[in-house]
Amino acid sequence: MGTRVIRYDNIIPKDERDNISSRYRQITKAVNREFWGTASETSNSIYVGSYGRNTAISTSDIDILVCLPFSKFDSYNRLTGNGQSKLLQAVRQALKVSYPNSDIRADGQIVKINFYDGISFEILPAFKNLDGSYTHADSNMGGRWRSTNPKEEQSAIREKNNLSNGLLVATCRHIRYVRDNFYKSYKLPGIVIDSFAYYAISDWKFVNFGEKAAEPGTYEKRLLNYFEENRYYWERVGLYAPGSNEYIDVANSMESLEKVLRYMNG
Repeated sequence: MGTRVIRYDNIIPKDERDNISSRYRQITKAVNREFWGTASETSNSIYVGSYGRNTAISTSDIDILVCLPFSKFDSYNRLTGNGQSKLLQAVRQALKVSYPNSDIRADGQIVKINFYDGISFEILPAFKNLDGSYTHADSNMGGRWRSTNPKEEQSAIREKNNLSNGLLVATCRHIRYVRDNFYKSYKLPGIVIDSFAYYAISDWKFVNFGEKAAEPGTYEKRLLNYFEENRYYWERVGLYAPGSNEYIDVANSMESLEKVLRYMNG
């Protein structure tokens, strides 16, 4: 694989995507049965994270959000002694019914299922707000509630990817490819990659057949230049996710992102 950004169509094989879809439906069904009293395999859940933004290149970690009845929020919010942790444990027990032999752990903000084939699902229990955002539990530091808006992030990525003729998603996937194959020991979360690429891409796009293209390497140089122009601002102020405008702490990600971008310009 070269250092230049290319299209990564169907990088996750169909059989793997089918396997993920099957597990997604079963997880959704288990949560719905416990908290909503239904057996729906599709209601009250969405893919989130890199897989939900369509920028993933592997299936090692799949993030999903499961929406719970808002009446449950009131119940757990009134509890003393870290109601957030108790909520995560309740979701964990609901999943244990369907996966009694699987390794299921509740930690921080998510409930994680580790499957035998190396695929993990990280499940974020949440409550939908009137504005479309979600409130979710964070059991760290004694317990607190936090907010997220993954649908706005997905919409922003999708819209800009369409405008760039697929270049945005290709860039996000290529940065992941370099990270995973050459700098895997460094911390570089998917949301940092996607947010950086979203802002750095400007009005660049994949050209159609017959249109004039830039010289090879020009786009990759643009990405590195944009990083160098903004790095110290991001380290002081932080980066904000597209669409949701959620704060992202990038203090521990800049070194690895620089290494990846310099590799792409090598």
